[in-house]
Amino acid sequence: MAQADIVVAGIDVAKNKVDSCMRTLAVRPSFPSTVEGRRQLVAWLRKHKVTKVVMEASGGYEREWAKELRRAGFEVWIVDPKRVRNFALSAGRLAKNDKIDAEMIAWFGETFKEGPSQTYDADREELQALVKGRLGLIDLRTCLQLQSEHAAPGLVQKSRAFILKGLDKEIAKLDAAISAKLKSTPDLAERAEIIASVPGLGEISATSLVAGMPELGQVSDKVAAALIGVAPYDDDSGKRRGERHVKAGRRWVRNAIYMPCVGAATLNNPVLKAYYRNLIARGKAPKVAIIACMRKLIVILNTMLARRQKWHPGCHVLS
Repeated sequence: MAQADIVVAGIDVAKNKVDSCMRTLAVRPSFPSTVEGRRQLVAWLRKHKVTKVVMEASGGYEREWAKELRRAGFEVWIVDPKRVRNFALSAGRLAKNDKIDAEMIAWFGETFKEGPSQTYDADREELQALVKGRLGLIDLRTCLQLQSEHAAPGLVQKSRAFILKGLDKEIAKLDAAISAKLKSTPDLAERAEIIASVPGLGEISATSLVAGMPELGQVSDKVAAALIGVAPYDDDSGKRRGERHVKAGRRWVRNAIYMPCVGAATLNNPVLKAYYRNLIARGKAPKVAIIACMRKLIVILNTMLARRQKWHPGCHVLS
């Protein structure tokens, strides 16, 4: 589609409604978060020949709207709220309310028409919801386990033990659901099998990467590292050379594979282990070396998935 044919609408999503904006129109209607409200929004967008709808990630409230709009044939972009807010501030727009936010989102979408494609995959989205749900329960279980290490009245300890037992059962149910989802989706299963072939990465790590990094194998190594948040960024000005730091990225995916990467770099993976030891010998701090290993791992996985090949002893030459 030619750039001139792209008509952008911005949608600000709240719990009970959305505010819409096309910057060429004076009228900027709101629609309730109901089935009828979503139908009205679709009709309004079609009336004005909108081709691309941009909305912020809103804690999950955007999902039903995005699903309905994609079903209706619209291209939907879900963007980081921080990017939109920083964009608004850079334009000198200091005020903030729902209608202003919708306008800023629309302006952002018009400005960054060459942004990355977001291909919708219902199976992967369901898998991601299952994986994130499992991680949430594991965090809760860990918190209760730590609390149980300290003295407390018997009733409190009994209550914690009861909840922990229930959490174990629910986590097991989610494990089974995740496994079943992978088995029923050949493409996702293949990607998980390739990732799990890397020494040090197991089924859980592989599933987290499949669910949270669909771009692997389809983007450059630099983009892959930036998406997960292990790409070092320059901090220079004139003659000053600042330290390089990693920023942003998908924290939940990075957290999910951090400890497996530590194990791979220090114990299980010969390629990452040699790389880690070399970095330490060169004076790098252990945590810096681990982040560097994570970046190397993502680069290797990016190439493996692009080639649809499993791990082999020569994989270190891929990066």
